[in-house]
Amino acid sequence: MFIVDLLQWWYGEGWARQFLYAKGRALSIYDYFSVDLLVKTWFSPFRQISAQQVDGPLSFRWRAFTDRLISRFIGAFMRTILIIAGLAAIVLYSVAGVVALMVWAIVPFFPVIGLVAGLVGWMPW
Repeated sequence: MFIVDLLQWWYGEGWARQFLYAKGRALSIYDYFSVDLLVKTWFSPFRQISAQQVDGPLSFRWRAFTDRLISRFIGAFMRTILIIAGLAAIVLYSVAGVVALMVWAIVPFFPVIGLVAGLVGWMPW
C-alpha cells in the first residue's frame, strides 16, 4: 500500500509540483531580465536624463540631436544584448525544466535498475 501511495504522489502531485517549480523558475528569469520592459523601451535614450528639446542656435540643437541619437543607438544596442541574454536564459531554464520532468519520471525505476545491474554483475568504473 505504501509503494502504491508513493507512486500515486510521485506521478500525480509530485510531478505537478515539479512542473510548477520549473514554470516558476522560467517566469522568475523573465521577470529578472524584464524582457517586456526592454522591448517597450528598446530605442529610448540610454541613461540620458537631459534628453529634452534644446532652444538656441542651430549648433546647440544639432549637438543635442546627435547626443540623443547616439544615446538611442547605445540604448538599443545594450537592450538588444540584454534581450538576447534573457531569452537565452529562459530557453536554457525551460530545457532544464523539461529534462528535470523526464528524469522525475524515471527516478522510481533506479532501484530496480540498480538491483538488476547488480545481479547481472555489472560494475560501474
